[in-house]
Amino acid sequence: MTTSLIVIASIVVSIIIVALLIRKEVNIDRSVIVNKPLKEVFEYLRFMRNLDNFSVWNMADPNMHKEFRGTDGEPGFIYIWDSSTMKNVGAGEEELIEVDKNKKIEFEIRFKRPMKNVAKASFILESVSADKTNVEWDFQSKSKFPMNILKSVLQKMLGKDLEQSLQNLKKILEK
Repeated sequence: MTTSLIVIASIVVSIIIVALLIRKEVNIDRSVIVNKPLKEVFEYLRFMRNLDNFSVWNMADPNMHKEFRGTDGEPGFIYIWDSSTMKNVGAGEEELIEVDKNKKIEFEIRFKRPMKNVAKASFILESVSADKTNVEWDFQSKSKFPMNILKSVLQKMLGKDLEQSLQNLKKILEK
């Protein structure tokens, strides 16, 4: 009996130590080349309502409640979502923080459910040629203890979602 308690306690202590040593920052970025001019790609991306057309997260629950505040495409615009049917979609809001014409679009995402958290995301655009644009989608957040133990799983899942969303974007813009 005492040996099993010592083994269990050792495992728990080991997990806690690992969680304390793992960095809490989550940084994910993916990119895609879109065969369209920079200005055209920028003009599409700056409007947050367009996320509904290509972001796998926005498309996960077609019946989720959405609200919009402010002027889309301008800093201060807020996209609010609440999914009562899909727990992994949850609820939160995304605010357009910065629009640097033809260069960068930055957002702050405030998750309310299933877990409270704040993240930053941005689209960084670069002209590759007259009719090709590199779109990088960058996502940054903190993973609180003890959830940071699952950081690599989270990064893999979110990275896959970013890749799929960028492929959706490419398909839409290249039609």
